[in-house]
Amino acid sequence: MKPAAATMLPRALPVLLLLLAAAVTVSAERAPTLVFILAGQSNMGGRGGATSGNRWDGVVPPECAPSPRTLRLSPSLRWEEAREPLHAGVDAGNVVGVGPGMPFAHALLRSPACPRGAVVGLVPCAQGGTPIANWSRGSEMYDRMVTRARVAGTGTGRVAALLWFQGEADAMRRDDALAYAGRMEAFVRDVRRDLAMPNLLVIQVGIATAQKQGKWLELVRKQQRAVRVANLKYVDAMGLPIADDMTHLTTQAQVRLGKMLADAYIATI
Repeated sequence: MKPAAATMLPRALPVLLLLLAAAVTVSAERAPTLVFILAGQSNMGGRGGATSGNRWDGVVPPECAPSPRTLRLSPSLRWEEAREPLHAGVDAGNVVGVGPGMPFAHALLRSPACPRGAVVGLVPCAQGGTPIANWSRGSEMYDRMVTRARVAGTGTGRVAALLWFQGEADAMRRDDALAYAGRMEAFVRDVRRDLAMPNLLVIQVGIATAQKQGKWLELVRKQQRAVRVANLKYVDAMGLPIADDMTHLTTQAQVRLGKMLADAYIATI
């Protein structure tokens, strides 16, 4: 038995080495260097092309095309090539379409300020219809986001920023609108503490619409601008094209927003 085993090992060794090399190569290709958390509600989850007929129209602009340098953390916590709809399987129970994540990654990778050879890892965490109270520490949405961010930040990846687009649901009630700034400040402090990243960059999108019957849009926007935490940037979605449902950004609006978010991030580096 021993001579036979000894004879087989040298023959098998080249095959084993090739398999190991292939595994290392795939691992390297699938390892992001810059990781971005995408959180909030439906306009971050993406409804571009998905606001009529209860299905996504399937239109993918060039700015949202797949790229080997843009990865997504899947619902099962594995890195894969990112493609629209980015929040498929994450924004549960909703028809999802184009959001700002893919155009953000494309704009960042095209920038001369982007580190050479960077691979962007996107971590979809948004859930449609959620008020900011549903993102408080210990909630299901919060815990899911932190878990996904921790997984994404292991290995060669570095969590570079949290992109936050939320607030439409808080325009439904005046009390929620008035409480927004304080809740947002607590949310940022908690995320930074739980990720052990006290200076984590947060880019907040100023909302442009409210959920149906929401009449406190301007109050929420005022509260968003009143948030006072260090290393927080503000990008305003007001003025971007809105779909016929009067709540969600169109596909082209999401492309423009992704570029605006990229510009805000690039300005910090």
